[in-house]
This record gives sequence, C-alpha cells and structure tokens, in this order.
Amino acid sequence: MTFQITVQPSGHQFSCEEDETILAAAMRAGVGLPYGCKNGACSSCKGKVLSGEVTHKPHQERALPKEEEARGGSLFCCALAHSDVVIEAREVAGSDDYPIRKMPSRVATMEKMAPDVIVMTLQLPANETLKFRAGQYIEFLLKDGKRRSYSLASPPEQDQPLALHIRHLPGGLFTDQVFSTMKERDILRFEGPMGTFFVREDSDKPMVLLASGTGFAPIKAIVEHLRAQGSTRQMTLYWGGRRPQDLYLDALCREWAAALPNFHYVPVISAPQPEDSWAGRTGYVHQAVMADLPDLSGHQVYACGAPVMVESAKADFVERCRLPDDEFYADAFTTEADLNK
Repeated sequence: MTFQITVQPSGHQFSCEEDETILAAAMRAGVGLPYGCKNGACSSCKGKVLSGEVTHKPHQERALPKEEEARGGSLFCCALAHSDVVIEAREVAGSDDYPIRKMPSRVATMEKMAPDVIVMTLQLPANETLKFRAGQYIEFLLKDGKRRSYSLASPPEQDQPLALHIRHLPGGLFTDQVFSTMKERDILRFEGPMGTFFVREDSDKPMVLLASGTGFAPIKAIVEHLRAQGSTRQMTLYWGGRRPQDLYLDALCREWAAALPNFHYVPVISAPQPEDSWAGRTGYVHQAVMADLPDLSGHQVYACGAPVMVESAKADFVERCRLPDDEFYADAFTTEADLNK
C-alpha cells in the first residue's frame, strides 16, 4: 500500500510505501529532510507528525523519548506510515544536489596518526569523481550486507584521493580489519555522498566548529572548503579529546590559525595526565564554548563527534546561550555499541 506524505511548512508531497521509512521515501523523491545516522540514534531527522498514523522501528530512547513521541515527535528514519501523513520538518536546501552513487575505490594510503586513529585515502577509478558537499559522509558496503559510515575529511575542491579518519573500536567489524589486515591497494565499495551536515553558505554569521575525536574529519573538510572559496566568515574551532594525542592533527589546526585571520583554534583536553604536560584548556569541550561565548544568539554551530557531546552541546547552547534551535547543525558519530544501548 502507498501513502501520501505532506511536509509542512513547504507543502512538498511524496509517496511512501508501507514498508518504507518516511526518510527513505523522501530521499527517493528528492525531498531534503535533514538526517544523519539513518538508524534512530542521532535525532538529526527528528520532526513532528501533525496528522496521520505512524509507528517507529527500533531506535534509541534518548533520540526520541516516549513522552516526546506521545506529543507527536517522530524520527523519520525509523517512522513507518500507516495512513496519509502530514509532518512538520525543516527541509535542507541543496541536500539533493549531488546524486548518491555506489562506487568502487582502492585504498591509496594508510597513515597512523595516533594509536587508535588511521587516516585513509581512497583512489577512485580513472575518470571518476565524487561530487559532494564538505561535511557529508560515505557508507562502506561490507560483504555481509552491513554498512559503516565515515565522514569525508577532504574538501570537494581537492583533486586528490578522498580522505577518511578512522578510529579503532576494538571488536568493530570494520575497524578491526582496518587496523590489522587491510593494506594499500585493497578494493572497497561505498555509497555516497550522504547526510545534511554541511555549511550553510547563504549566511555570514560567525561559526563555532565543535568537534570531539574523529568528529574533526568533516570539520576539516568544511574549513578547507571555505578557505578554498576565499570565505572571510569568522570560524572558531573547539576540538576536544581525552588526551593531547587525541588531537591528532593539532599542528594543522595551528597552521590554519597562523595563516587565516578569520580562523581561531581552541584545543580542549578532558583527562590530561601528568606525563602529558598539558598547559591548555581542560574540561568538556562544549563547556569551553559556553565560557568563551555565553551569548550565541548571532552564531551558527556545527558540531560533530560522540552523541553525548552533540546532545549536551545542543541542549546547553539553546537553553543557556540563546543559540537559535535552527542554527545548530550536527553529525553524531554513532557506533554499533551506540545502537545497541
């Protein structure tokens, strides 16, 4: 059975099969609903059901608490329609500018940047290119049908292999392979580009770029994209890790700060050890933002990293720092462990 989905306030409409999520149907129809993980963990696709009946596939309780669902809240990546449905959602202009493609690639380089971080580059077949927006991600297609998502750390202007920052999660289906048996020239298939985490270039508001761990990858792509475009927008990067070694491209960030008058860099370490001799900022990275910028009413925030960091940042920035809810853009890096909580 097919149902009609209407998006408010735009009035856009698309059809949705009964076994298809509302987000999947919107993507198929070219309607730009926001999304991130596509599996009910990050809440990027959250909106409201104004009329009609939906049920939700399994998802994380923190992404959509039961009381919020009872008030009409919905995760469209998990929502199945059982009637015609009217939803309220903020659409993302430009999210469907570049078609999602399945492509083969060859591992070009693998460089260990920290004990648990490898920077991998992928070479596409001759005469093939991937068009994407800085901040988007790709999904590796694994042999057992599973997928693993990684943000592109290279900007779209770069005529070089695609770069990814991969953190080792012991026991991880894909990362165990990357850190043990994978080698240069191995073939990997992926699908992309995906996601609605990319810079809104129709604004000149100062940007807070907030990253934890390898959440730095899409932030790097955004900074290098804006630099290539000659943008003069003010950017302040807050990058957090437990130990200094977690800021595996700290030297690059300091180079940006020295070379770009509109770029500022604030590294933050949450658990420094005596042997680190760390003399910089400490604590939770999003709280460093709040200490420096107690009024975010005129800013945009781009946050990427662990779900707990992203969720805490959004709640505190909106409630305590006057950040407009619709000026917080995020990509939470969910893992298989996150999905099973």
